[in-house]
Amino acid sequence: MKAMSKQQLADCAGVSVKTLMGWCKRYRAELERMGLQPKARVLPPNVVRFIAERYCIDVE
Repeated sequence: MKAMSKQQLADCAGVSVKTLMGWCKRYRAELERMGLQPKARVLPPNVVRFIAERYCIDVE
């Protein structure tokens, strides 16, 4: 897994960045513990993996 921008991950999911971040609100505390900063544009690899697994997003 590699780091991705929010836009790249949203494109893989076929949704807008706003929708993707709305999906992630329920996991906010867990994502912050994983190192995600609220205003970060680039998502660390572990966060990309977590989101992709939760929402069945094909990032390969």
